[in-house]
Amino acid sequence: MKALPIVAAIIGVAAMAVLVGYFGAGAVWHSLEAIGWAGFAAICAIHLGLIAVMGLAWRVLLPGVHPLKPIWARLMRDSGAEALPLSQVGGYVLGARALSLFGVSAPLSAASTIVDVTLEFFAQLLYTALGLALLVRLEPETRAAAPVLIGLLVAGVAAAGFVLVQRHGFAVLDRIAGELGRGWAERTAASAAKLHAALDGIYRRPLRLWLSSTLHLLCWIVSASEVWIALRLAGEPLSIAAVLAIESLLYAIRTVAFLVPQSVGVQEGAYILLGASFGLTPDMALALSLMKRGRDLAIGLPAIAAWQAIESHRLFRPRHRPGVTKPVSDPPSGG
Repeated sequence: MKALPIVAAIIGVAAMAVLVGYFGAGAVWHSLEAIGWAGFAAICAIHLGLIAVMGLAWRVLLPGVHPLKPIWARLMRDSGAEALPLSQVGGYVLGARALSLFGVSAPLSAASTIVDVTLEFFAQLLYTALGLALLVRLEPETRAAAPVLIGLLVAGVAAAGFVLVQRHGFAVLDRIAGELGRGWAERTAASAAKLHAALDGIYRRPLRLWLSSTLHLLCWIVSASEVWIALRLAGEPLSIAAVLAIESLLYAIRTVAFLVPQSVGVQEGAYILLGASFGLTPDMALALSLMKRGRDLAIGLPAIAAWQAIESHRLFRPRHRPGVTKPVSDPPSGG
């Protein structure tokens, strides 16, 4: 199974190179130049703001934790998934690790990661439903509506099942905890009972769950502004409704292709197919995809470098030091 993401990534890179070559590297570069460095900087700034809000959505599940801790952990989660050859699951592991490095107990780091990912997925389903509604309104003759609707229903059932597993599937949760703990902290998976208690404590706060989900949904919607701005700067403006339809369906496709690191090749092909429905040229579609990849590297690589510095400091510092901050304990089970 470990070889599958590697093979998928190689195929994806080859597919991306073929697409750029077929539609013209010069045309794609011209589209990127039209967006410009100022536009790229603005898009990076917007994305950093969204990462901060998504970190706050995670923080909602962690009462008593300093907001900067989950914001940093969210940055590491996204950086690992988008700037390193990792799958989305690898990014989740890195985010949980980053949170635990700053004093949050290992079971709570793992539990809050699981719940936060679940809530974000539910928000994404609503985002995809919004995109589907806009697609049907803007392109009534589209043939994509039926398969997308079926996919939404299947994903909704799967998401509900995952919540049931979190609440009742202890054996499965033990395996998830093992994945989150393997290779960096035995304490993460040492006590399944602590993980279950942490999950139960989070799920006993329904208002916090709703607030976190709402923040995630807002972030999904606002994220479309990056592409909307880029297209306006490039002189190929689309309506915000069209951009929302493209972006929501794009990320639905990316979710299906979660085994492919960074959805390389998949994202490029999806942009071309979805953009064609709204008159977006293939070279501009590829430019948008490459712009996003550049954004992820510009944000992710410095974050990864900082994380490596922190890990190196921990590796070489004395093991026993007075005055070490006590980890944040699991939340009480009461609401």
